[in-house]
Amino acid sequence: MISSRCLRCAIVISLLVFLALSGLSVSAPGARAGTSPAERSYREIKARYNHFMGSPEQWGSRRNWERLSRDFDKLARTYPHSRKAVDALYLSGGLYLSLYNYSGRKADLDQASRRYGRLLKKYPKSRLADDALYNLGLIALKARDSRKAKALWQRLLREYPSSDMRDRARIGLKKLQRADQQVAGKRKNSRGIPRKHPRVTKKKSRATRGEVRFSQKGSRGTGKGLARVRDLRHWSSPTYTRVVIDLDRAIQFSKGILKDKRDHQKTRSIYINLKNTYLPEVNREIPINDGILRKVKVSQFNSNTVRAVIHVADIDHYKIFALNHPSRIVIDVIGAGYKKVRKRYSGTARGHKPGRPAGKSSPGTLSLARQLGLGVGTIVIDAGHGGKDSGAISPTGGQEKKVVLDIARRLKKILEQRLGCRVIMTRKDDRFIPLEERTVIANTHKADLFVSIHANASRNRRAHGIETYFLNLSTDRQAMELAAMENSTSTKNIGQLQSILHDLMQNSKIKESSRLAACVQHSLVGKMKGCYSKVKNLGVKQAPFYVLIGAQMPSILVETSFISNKMEAKRLASPTYRQKIAEGIADGIQRYIDAIKLAVR
Repeated sequence: MISSRCLRCAIVISLLVFLALSGLSVSAPGARAGTSPAERSYREIKARYNHFMGSPEQWGSRRNWERLSRDFDKLARTYPHSRKAVDALYLSGGLYLSLYNYSGRKADLDQASRRYGRLLKKYPKSRLADDALYNLGLIALKARDSRKAKALWQRLLREYPSSDMRDRARIGLKKLQRADQQVAGKRKNSRGIPRKHPRVTKKKSRATRGEVRFSQKGSRGTGKGLARVRDLRHWSSPTYTRVVIDLDRAIQFSKGILKDKRDHQKTRSIYINLKNTYLPEVNREIPINDGILRKVKVSQFNSNTVRAVIHVADIDHYKIFALNHPSRIVIDVIGAGYKKVRKRYSGTARGHKPGRPAGKSSPGTLSLARQLGLGVGTIVIDAGHGGKDSGAISPTGGQEKKVVLDIARRLKKILEQRLGCRVIMTRKDDRFIPLEERTVIANTHKADLFVSIHANASRNRRAHGIETYFLNLSTDRQAMELAAMENSTSTKNIGQLQSILHDLMQNSKIKESSRLAACVQHSLVGKMKGCYSKVKNLGVKQAPFYVLIGAQMPSILVETSFISNKMEAKRLASPTYRQKIAEGIADGIQRYIDAIKLAVR
């Protein structure tokens, strides 16, 4: 005879076996109903991931990257049939891909490739399969395998025709196609043409000899104790080109020019010597041919110096400066056609409407920038931060990047309806864009105004209010600390940055930027005071913000409210409040344009 106690145990065991065989899970006491163990585990790891990606000071330790990646890998192995396994694999691959940008180790690229490949193989119909395939193409490109990158992106277009990555893949394929055509053209032109001079002659300049020397065996630096060149990037338009040389640490550099042999008044190339630096590969060369630059070539000049040579076509002037965190050298080149484009706006006709160039008339004593204000046809709005850079975090976990993106979208809509002008956003979604690229977007689109939108933050949780900045030198401690935070750098580096601003800024642009800032600050504060209590006017200030450096038009940075303040963070979370902010900024831009029209009349 079976006792009642044994019978109860048998029933419980049978029930557990049934649940196990049927794939169901038994929630532990206190577990949230309807939440699987995979989802709970993913939330915990993702929270740590979000905190890590928003804390640049932790990025210096390789262990932090690897620990998070291992946790995501473990989740994917433990719960292979969960939807979170796909997310975990994708984020794990992304961690190693980001780590490569700091380490430069090919092994990190391989680790990222394995995870994306596993995701693609095990979950080909998942929502992230096409993203993984696109990233595999990027990895192939970083590994200098353009053929593989091309095949991967062609596969993406073929297998995932409705993918949200298809436009990026097409752009990547077009760039690769152009590069192939240029290489083929060079080969065709060089056939049957005898070489008139030896590879190296005494008449060659030192810069040219440095390029040739690097192609010889034994000229390459060992890299021991030297800074490393990580990447070479560029953006171009018919009137403006920016080149960025990424490094793994801050360095000293010198610069110079080489004149054309036939015309000594004309610059043939600009060179930059990167001291105590080495290039991991043979050389890097980017053909540009945009009418301003012909190409950029980076090679090892000697055992501890890398030389970058920028071969120019038709330029007006150029600026070279260094930025930190991450370390990079920025070269801005202004084409000879830039002045011709601006001359079309040099006059101001009475009754001229915004959005069209003014006709010819006497401009009086107004600066060129003020004359441009009458022809505001393009405005670029920059939503601060984005992607891996979440910006400041509110006491309740709200992210600055999401708040300012919503404000930027609202502002764009208002300006288009009110002014009828073209409005371009530096980012339309949650993606990371380097600070130097945001200015490039404004310059390449020949924008007339550039407005960067942010939410303020302070260690003093009681700090609140609205303030607007323009680019200039600053001795104000709070302004310096804010610039350091927005630049993801230190106040020491901000102090060093100010020394280069003398060569980068023009008085007319500073004056126009300060007037635009004053108009926006006055209108924004007035709008918010009319709707809310305890709105503090912190005024117009000046500071060295990376995002404003190099802008060829009046440019400002608006700190809408303090997300670190409990009251203002709560307001920023409200769509109504964000709408009022957008309206206030739009009022300020309209005020700026109207003030210039009135001054001319």
